[in-house]
Amino acid sequence: MTPGPSRPAHSLPVYSSAMLPAVNGANMGDGLSFADELVLEDSYALAYGAELGRLSLHAGDDGRFVIADDTALGAPGATVVLDSCLTLMTRDSQVSELLVLVEVDAEGNAAEIYGLPLAPLHPKTDYLLVGIERDTALSRFAQVACVSFTRGKHIALATGEQRPIQDLRVGDRVLTRDDGPQEIRWIGQHTVRAVGEFAPIVITAGTLHNVRELIVSPDHRLFIYQRSDRIGAGRSEVLVKARHLVNGDSVRVQDGGFVDYFQLLFDRHQIIFAEGIAAETLLIDPRTRSALPRDLAEKMAASLPRHGDAAHLDFEIGRKLLDRPDAAELLRRATTR
Repeated sequence: MTPGPSRPAHSLPVYSSAMLPAVNGANMGDGLSFADELVLEDSYALAYGAELGRLSLHAGDDGRFVIADDTALGAPGATVVLDSCLTLMTRDSQVSELLVLVEVDAEGNAAEIYGLPLAPLHPKTDYLLVGIERDTALSRFAQVACVSFTRGKHIALATGEQRPIQDLRVGDRVLTRDDGPQEIRWIGQHTVRAVGEFAPIVITAGTLHNVRELIVSPDHRLFIYQRSDRIGAGRSEVLVKARHLVNGDSVRVQDGGFVDYFQLLFDRHQIIFAEGIAAETLLIDPRTRSALPRDLAEKMAASLPRHGDAAHLDFEIGRKLLDRPDAAELLRRATTR
């Protein structure tokens, strides 16, 4: 297994098993479990005082994950397996989904179960288990991991044209920061409820010298060249996740309704220009590979293992440096000529 520890780990907001017990049905009193032990029409609810914890994972090439050293939950170095996708329904017919991840000990036994909610779960609410899917778990997990632009956002083509992302076509040549004009290999698109991990991040006009607002998925990384290191990163070139810049004002979460997400794939992971902001394209790794159509994945099989061989991927900085309300403003000033 090659989790690539030199790359930043993926941080997931999860509930541990005991935080989501069955309150009615065959498993009443037991915590959340894996698919083989779950029973349809059991009801679950958040335990009193339940809070999301942070499970930090490195992705491996075999579809499994390894718990990273900086995790808040689980045993660093332990294997985690994506088990299933659960569909939950409230009494007023509101539907939400929950991904089940299983931490495995050295003997191959389940050491802990985690629930990754794809929409917020609320206290004092019963959730009826109405669906258990193993086949869709990877694709739903991939959708969370895929970096995406929203409908209407403009992408810079090699000609200088600024074209809305929904009007792009495979073969169009897009301007990239590192490799000049590059052809789009694939365009993905999906529509989801804009809640929880799927609620997009709005970067308002002017925040990072952008003329129009840019709206992206929460973990979308922006590339910023600092003329002066105001953030304390120790280097001029940095990648920052959009979610880490949220301040409730110039950068905010757009929660509610539905959102159309688009993904752009190139032969290599690229930095392109969206509404004037340098932003990454889809990176194919063990988390996102399931988002690709099977025929394309087979066609690109030889190049996919090297898809992320880009020096800029080492430029990501973590939340600690950005955990301040003026982070976006500091970065804006750092890029001013």
